[in-house]
Amino acid sequence: MDIEKEKALWEKTEAYYRSTVKDKTDLDQIDRHFPQFKTKHFVGTELQIGVDNELQMDFFENYIQPLTNALRVVGGEEFASGTVRFTLAERHENPVFAAEPPKTEKASNLEIPGIRPFMNRPRTGSGSSMKMDDNYTFENFVKGPSNSFAYAEAVAVAKAPGRTAYNPLFLWGQTGLGKTHIMQAIGHRVLKNLPGASVCYITAENFLNEYVTALQNEKLVNFRQCYRKMDVLLIDDVQFIAGKTQMQEEFFNTFTTLMTAHKQIVMTCDVCPRDLKNFEERLISRFEGGMVTEIEAPSVETRLAILKFKASSYQKIVPPEILNFIAENIRSHVRALEGALKRVVAFMEINPDMPMSVETAKKLLHDQIQNEQVIKDLSVDNIQNVTAEYYNVTLKDILSEARPQNIVTPRQVAMFLSRKLTTLPLQQIGNSFKKKHATIHHALKTIQDRLANEPRLRSDISEITVKLGRSPSEIFSDVGTDE
Repeated sequence: MDIEKEKALWEKTEAYYRSTVKDKTDLDQIDRHFPQFKTKHFVGTELQIGVDNELQMDFFENYIQPLTNALRVVGGEEFASGTVRFTLAERHENPVFAAEPPKTEKASNLEIPGIRPFMNRPRTGSGSSMKMDDNYTFENFVKGPSNSFAYAEAVAVAKAPGRTAYNPLFLWGQTGLGKTHIMQAIGHRVLKNLPGASVCYITAENFLNEYVTALQNEKLVNFRQCYRKMDVLLIDDVQFIAGKTQMQEEFFNTFTTLMTAHKQIVMTCDVCPRDLKNFEERLISRFEGGMVTEIEAPSVETRLAILKFKASSYQKIVPPEILNFIAENIRSHVRALEGALKRVVAFMEINPDMPMSVETAKKLLHDQIQNEQVIKDLSVDNIQNVTAEYYNVTLKDILSEARPQNIVTPRQVAMFLSRKLTTLPLQQIGNSFKKKHATIHHALKTIQDRLANEPRLRSDISEITVKLGRSPSEIFSDVGTDE
């Protein structure tokens, strides 16, 4: 078949396929995606469409069947068993015809009063109703043991959205640990690799507000079209829709539509799905159906790496001992680290002739360090009671001399948590358990040794820590002795 016949057959195939698409949003996606088809070439009855890379080959898989159907219709008997396949354009050695801009009129923007349309934004835009922060990229994200799993999963999702086992991807953890950063990094990477993709980043609060606006203006159909045709949907702070039954119903249907179409969903939350209150069970089940990953508080090494990375952007050189001091004393979350660093840098700029010492930094950050201390300390009584309740024993059992294993483990776990979640010396912890210093030390070593070989114990301690209102990273990120 010569090039002109190939070109004519493709044009008929595309035109027929477009005629079967009635939804304006679907047509808009075609307008964005089809210009990225670099070449078309027939090998027998197989139409090979060349694209730039393997990511696009996977991404455009959804077009294979409808284009195949269209080819068989317009190709007549000769193409009754015709097929369509995506390949790499650079591998085409035979004569091919290049992609041309679509000839049909571009679909108009979906307009909902009070909602900024985003479906037809140019490739340079984020494709969403909320602008993503240009600094929130993988390149600007500091990896460490506390976030390494989340980072790896996010990179995999960005490489093949909707095509991995991490769908939906549910990232949770306390505020200020980088959940939004890593979520938006996914959006930036997808747009870089797949410029025609529709990526939406939005907070759950804004999602709710847009839903209410759509209801008030009788534009609910348009609202659904906007979100249910996304290639990647990034929802921040999903806990915001707790207790909002009608909104949860809408979100559930949007969630199901996107998942059925193999589109990628990423969510962030301040708690794990199972701990969400006033949420429909079927939504929680959907959240848990993909990958649920906690982003934990960073260890001191990661905190120091973050500070060094942030400090490199300032004109002032912050002495290493100051960075070490901040990393060791500000441990709650990344934003607190950044705040402390900005405070130090501002002081250095205002007082250029005054040398910045650790003593000066200690005075400058006194209030913040005190707040960190309040955050760190829990009462041993609280730890004992929560641990006893978790293991279904009594406080009297915890404080007794009884030695059966179902009592010893809860007792030792409570001692371990008391050491990790308070600043009390071992002697004082021992007094709270009516035990000697040596007994407490033995319990700590026993639990540490068991943690290396007993995933169930680690899970139990993590759950108890969450019940105490703390992140498990406070327990597991620090490595050292308990002398």
